[in-house]
Amino acid sequence: MTTARQFFQFPGRFGMFRGGHLDRPVIAYETWGRLNAARDNAIAIFTGMSPSAHATSSPEDPAPGWWEEIVGPSRPIDTRRYFVVCINSLGSCFGSTGPASPDPATGRPYGVSFPVLSLEDVANAGKAVIDHLGIDCLHSIVGPSMGGMTALALAIQHPGISRNIVLLSTAARALPFSIAIRSLQREMIRRDPAWEEGSYPAGSGPITGMRLARKLGMMTYRSAREWEQRFGRERVAGERQAGNAFALDFEVESYLEAHAQKFIGQFDANCYLYLSRASDLFDVADHGGSVTAGLAKVRAGRVLVIGVETDILFPVAQQRELAAGLEAPGREVRLVELPSIQGHDSFLVDMDRFRPVLSAFFAG
Repeated sequence: MTTARQFFQFPGRFGMFRGGHLDRPVIAYETWGRLNAARDNAIAIFTGMSPSAHATSSPEDPAPGWWEEIVGPSRPIDTRRYFVVCINSLGSCFGSTGPASPDPATGRPYGVSFPVLSLEDVANAGKAVIDHLGIDCLHSIVGPSMGGMTALALAIQHPGISRNIVLLSTAARALPFSIAIRSLQREMIRRDPAWEEGSYPAGSGPITGMRLARKLGMMTYRSAREWEQRFGRERVAGERQAGNAFALDFEVESYLEAHAQKFIGQFDANCYLYLSRASDLFDVADHGGSVTAGLAKVRAGRVLVIGVETDILFPVAQQRELAAGLEAPGREVRLVELPSIQGHDSFLVDMDRFRPVLSAFFAG
């Protein structure tokens, strides 16, 4: 049955992968479709860093979702055939417990007293939701970007949890370049005086730091080829702001500013910091001593790995590493490299390339 956002409260102490715990954390999720009598048609979707659990629209919540063209009736992840659950990450600010949530011990937001967050924690929180729904084994785990690393964390920590895995624009661990970018984004936020060491008032916070972090992020989510084709050196329409030597001149500058302004009203700064660092900390090698040993724990029968040639945040070589590492006797592993020019964001925007690949996998 399709439902709007729901909440599951973990019944007791939730131990964190790198130490510490949370008391009775809440995990937000949404579902679409119906669980069949055998309870074997469930697909779990883990998100990238910033989306909510609202992957697609429904009669209960008609607002467009972040993966509207992939999830739904007659779409690649067909909700007439599958029971789909999208889980909001632990540490996020869209219903799941995170740094912006009240600490039961104090009644005030956790802020930076929130325990160190790992994607293993995000995966285990998702596993608690799956258990709550009465699902012993998933048809598939699907994860783009950070969600792909979370999907790997789930499959490694709970071998046999899913018969299939779909990994999009993701990796076994972050490259130094990606870590450097995210580290700079976090510093932009923490250097903003309005961050107040993580104790900013509700409804306030480091707006300038978040704007700059988002702009830098957008630059890594797309490709230089797309910027050239889409914007070139086009100038902003209208008269230049008088007396401002550094007013926005170019359309690409205006584009970045618009996305930054939209983002700061949607996402909590501390949640961003924690999820960003969790992405850097994740390393499949933590589960066996090497990437090869970690991936050997996966028990899925079919794996689809999709990469994008212009992705600089998760370069296609990382998807090749995943596909090679997941090869095993009796397992079908398919690697697809797409020539999209939209870079890392391609899985959100280049539907003409992603839809056929995902449709073929789920039809099989």
